[in-house]
Amino acid sequence: MKVFLLKDIEKVGMEGEIIKVSDGYAKNFLFPRKLAQEVTAQNESFFKNRIKQIEHRHEVIETKTSMLAEKIKSIKLTVARKMHDNGELYGKISANEIVEMLAEKGIPVAKNQVEFEKSIKSQGKHEVTIKLSSRLQPKLTLTVVPE
Repeated sequence: MKVFLLKDIEKVGMEGEIIKVSDGYAKNFLFPRKLAQEVTAQNESFFKNRIKQIEHRHEVIETKTSMLAEKIKSIKLTVARKMHDNGELYGKISANEIVEMLAEKGIPVAKNQVEFEKSIKSQGKHEVTIKLSSRLQPKLTLTVVPE
């Protein structure tokens, strides 16, 4: 049976694809969960137009995301914190703090998009990865200085 996927399904396909699946999988899993619609001879042209619209939307989102990635790469953040005499922080820098600093600069990111190689607990320069998509993961420089 041919179906049009309404949402991304892991190990099956991406939103906007027309794929072939078994009848039982479609009727018992995909259709009840509203993850797909059946493609018939009558509505196939409608779904092909819909695919073009989805591809165009993905292109627009991708260009906006790549522009945002370039903007993030050029950012250098500085944080002043209280430290021990040996240069260690009393706490650590959290993802929430990075999100707030980026929001002040007009860059909206979510907490789960901020990734650290290791937690930032010391003075100096550190790289922070912002995961915008599976392919776009720009890094910004975070400098921690004593208060």
